[in-house]
Amino acid sequence: MTTLVFAAIVLGVGTFAFRFAGPVLRDRVELSPRVEQLMAVSAVVLLAALVVTSAVLDGQEFAGFARPAGVVVGGVLAWRRAPFVVVVLAAAITAAGLRLIGVP
Repeated sequence: MTTLVFAAIVLGVGTFAFRFAGPVLRDRVELSPRVEQLMAVSAVVLLAALVVTSAVLDGQEFAGFARPAGVVVGGVLAWRRAPFVVVVLAAAITAAGLRLIGVP
């Protein structure tokens, strides 16, 4: 229990320091436009990688085709700027419908 509390405190302090460093260092560090562009693209790449691994893998195994299909439907609807409720419902209905007809 003590180790868990200590880890939570260290993590909290580290997170606060990391977030505090941004505004403090903003005026002192000058980034080139190329680096700023790469940082913006890297955020998108990281989010895309997170979505893909969450959609395709269940633990360390393949999650089946229903979940990725639902994510693709939700992604397309989000890209077409559909309302959030429609995106979530369409993705869930797609995955559930595919599982209902036997697609893993």
